[in-house]
Amino acid sequence: MLGIIGKKIGMTSVFSEEGKNIPCTLIQAEPNVVTQLRTIDVDGYRAVQLAAGERKEKNTSNALKGHYAKAKTSPKTMAVEFKNFRDDSENEIKLGDEVTVDIFSEGQFVDVTATSKGKGFQGVVKRHGFAGVGGATHGQHNRLRAPGSIGAASYPARVFKGMRMAGRMGGDRTKITNLQIVKVMPEDNVLVVKGAVPGHKGCFVIVER
Repeated sequence: MLGIIGKKIGMTSVFSEEGKNIPCTLIQAEPNVVTQLRTIDVDGYRAVQLAAGERKEKNTSNALKGHYAKAKTSPKTMAVEFKNFRDDSENEIKLGDEVTVDIFSEGQFVDVTATSKGKGFQGVVKRHGFAGVGGATHGQHNRLRAPGSIGAASYPARVFKGMRMAGRMGGDRTKITNLQIVKVMPEDNVLVVKGAVPGHKGCFVIVER
């Protein structure tokens, strides 16, 4: 599958031909460098490793320095493998080549993967969508957002695993599928994607189709 590593800039909106206001996310995908080619003979599968983002050499291990030196590029922040990337261009992609947003076109549907925003420790209303106690009368004191009974008694005398309770929320690897590309701006290395994308502003995202 074709893909690219980018950074989430933020959100905006564009107007469609019918005059509808469409919320969109801007993803800046600077040219990715091909840093490794996986083959069936050597690795047992076919894939292309792309890398993006500049990393300081003082913060890079010697092993990574040597890895990126093979592709004749500077150390990168993030590297991702895309399987079956070369099906249509087996002889065109070489080590050190650059992949740009030109591989996408307007109207295509893509999947976007990123790490969602961390929310910290949250209660059941925010974390799981519980309704809480409906009213504040008849002795209901400070129970509006409480989880209520969790159902355990003398048997089983424990809380079952997976019980929806308060806890840490967010900070998970999240994939949003079937987002439509509204616009491709090669001159700015920007993709305009319809809808919301996980992660905070400036985070790395993986766009693939």
